[in-house]
Amino acid sequence: MRLFLAVAVLMLAFVAYTEAQDDTIDAKFNKFGEQVSDFAGNMAEKIKTSFQDINNSETAAKVKDWWAEQMERMRNTFQ
Repeated sequence: MRLFLAVAVLMLAFVAYTEAQDDTIDAKFNKFGEQVSDFAGNMAEKIKTSFQDINNSETAAKVKDWWAEQMERMRNTFQ
């Protein structure tokens, strides 16, 4: 009877231990997912800011003006 009781207690302890481990693994995956989402959000914001800075730069304005001038020359040539 004692052996049966000891085995039952050990099984309950093992089940409780594995459930506790599962919770921590789930928590780790959730935390990892949140970190990936934060990283992606931050990276998207940085990329958006960089594109805006490039678009608003003086060099970009000069390139746009040069391109418009070249296109206008081509239109005049074909007309």
